[in-house]
Amino acid sequence: MARAISDIQSFQPVARTLMGPGPSDIYPSVLQSLSKPTLGHLDPLFIGMMDEVKQLLQYAFQTENPFTIAVSAPGSAGMEACFVNLVEPGDTVIVCRNGVFGDRMRENVERCGAHAVMVDDAWGDPVNPEKVEAALKAHPEASIVAFVHAETSTGACSDAQALATLAREHGCLTIVDAVTSLGGVPLKVDEWQLDAVYSGSQKCLSCVPGLSPVTFSPRAIEKMQARTHKVQSWFLDQSLVLGYWSGDGKRSYHHTAPVNSLYALHEALLRLYQEGIENAWQRHRTMHQRLKAGLDNLGIGFVVDEPYRLPQLNAVYIPEGVDDAAVRQHLLNTYNLEIGAGLGDLAGKAWRIGLMGYGARDENIALCLKALEEALR
Repeated sequence: MARAISDIQSFQPVARTLMGPGPSDIYPSVLQSLSKPTLGHLDPLFIGMMDEVKQLLQYAFQTENPFTIAVSAPGSAGMEACFVNLVEPGDTVIVCRNGVFGDRMRENVERCGAHAVMVDDAWGDPVNPEKVEAALKAHPEASIVAFVHAETSTGACSDAQALATLAREHGCLTIVDAVTSLGGVPLKVDEWQLDAVYSGSQKCLSCVPGLSPVTFSPRAIEKMQARTHKVQSWFLDQSLVLGYWSGDGKRSYHHTAPVNSLYALHEALLRLYQEGIENAWQRHRTMHQRLKAGLDNLGIGFVVDEPYRLPQLNAVYIPEGVDDAAVRQHLLNTYNLEIGAGLGDLAGKAWRIGLMGYGARDENIALCLKALEEALR
């Protein structure tokens, strides 16, 4: 029963260790940045900071794309921004589905009035380039290939470079889900010639949830400018947003940006730059190997084969006879430790253990292994 409104007091959350599929533990300096004085969203000082966010995002994405910004909403809005701006009614889109988020891509394509050609792989497997090539040959009218680089529901990493090469060979653009990959594993937008890539602030960037970094290639911008139908979403129409994020001096008003959240993203991206992105990729790999060694000792196996395994999102099988929900509740109640449940085909069969950004560190691994060992006993 809800308490009486007169009994409600200021909310005081418990300090948890977040080792689920996101959000991740947040850098203390990122949390501190949220309490800085709020500026107006058209204040020259704030606009200067936005320009720095763009530069830092270009570094994180490894791109020179001028149109690299943060959508003022979570990763799901970044996904929708890519689809509604690039997909028009009647288009054919090759959609790769090997988990929950590939299916969300299908939903977006269909809601744009386009035709989704599905390329399916088993949960836990990467996207199979041979199947994609076959779909492209069977559908020469396709204009876009959409795939998830790092499938958060399974912990599988697909070969984005190979898939983008196939797309280009068949005259297609790419839409890429990098929500869990940005900052955690190699993602090279320019080198791999990816066209529209979206991510989230709350995974390997270790920022607060609620922002979606996106980047669009010049080819993607050309397709946007050549549209024959209006973008179905006013808020996510990037031709309108561009005037707010770009240009010297005065910016056009589009919406009130989440000012303090963008302070936080600025700080999180600065942390990534100061560490060095290749060092961050290596740290995630090192921490994954330490977690894996401990899980091996507990007899806990991985869902994804090693060559395709994400170091920052570890999907592991629940040992036979173990109560999934009871273990996760015990970890939460006893250790203030959160790990994730399985989704879709893996519901009740797997846990998802995150090692993302600030959360990818030795003390988190030690806590997780100790808590799991006790719970399994």
